[in-house]
Amino acid sequence: MANSSDDLPKIAGEVREDIIKMLLEAGSGHPAGSLSMTDILVALYFGIMHHDPKNPNWKDRDRLVVSNGHTCPALYAVLARAGYFPLQKLKTYAKLGSPLQGHPEREKLPGLETTSGPLGCGLAQACGMAYASRMDNSHFRVFCTVSDAEHDEGNHWEAVLFAAKYKLSNLTLIIDRNNIQIEGYTEDTLPLEPLKEKYIAFNWNVLDIDGHNIIAIINAVEEARKVYDKPTVIIAHTTSGKGISFMEGKSEWHAKAPNKEEADVALKEL
Repeated sequence: MANSSDDLPKIAGEVREDIIKMLLEAGSGHPAGSLSMTDILVALYFGIMHHDPKNPNWKDRDRLVVSNGHTCPALYAVLARAGYFPLQKLKTYAKLGSPLQGHPEREKLPGLETTSGPLGCGLAQACGMAYASRMDNSHFRVFCTVSDAEHDEGNHWEAVLFAAKYKLSNLTLIIDRNNIQIEGYTEDTLPLEPLKEKYIAFNWNVLDIDGHNIIAIINAVEEARKVYDKPTVIIAHTTSGKGISFMEGKSEWHAKAPNKEEADVALKEL
């Protein structure tokens, strides 16, 4: 589903507004990661992936596994703006009985490939899809987004080994490298650096980009398509709470919804 690249920053701005409104209405959610993931998700759904909102189960669609499921406010807003369900449904986020819960549930909404919850599991699921695609001689690609803090989980690294062993070149991993987690900053909690060199050592193709530059995201995925002997990881350097001055780079906004006054300031900035 390709849009003009000139349209995508505007869509990203609208999605960020949606996120703030959703979290204010719900009184809960994860603004920091949702805002840092916005440009990545907009690039995927409006500039990269082959998908059809009118036929969400199209067998040749590209698959996206959102392992960092707590960033689902951004995912829901992008899916709605892509046409998977009406925008009005965003107002029901995290409400009792709503299909838009605090973590995505695959069977509740069109366009979702997996149910998330425990962090660190998404890459293994994506590996399974990519491996199955190859076995079936299918041509869809598999994308997986993960948070940087998910690298604290051992099963993530098992999947990294699996993807390298089977040379899953139809798999692209995108890391939201926003440097925060619920306990604070990643490099204080459990240091990840040198992250790029780790993936190189695990025999992955590694690309380093600005995760808020939508053209850079699209170009990195195009570069990944040209690699046929190994999986690709895109380390997307982002700012948590992107677009809202009092949230940017602040770990305390990992899982705190804005109040009415804070939301008003945020929406004015956006």
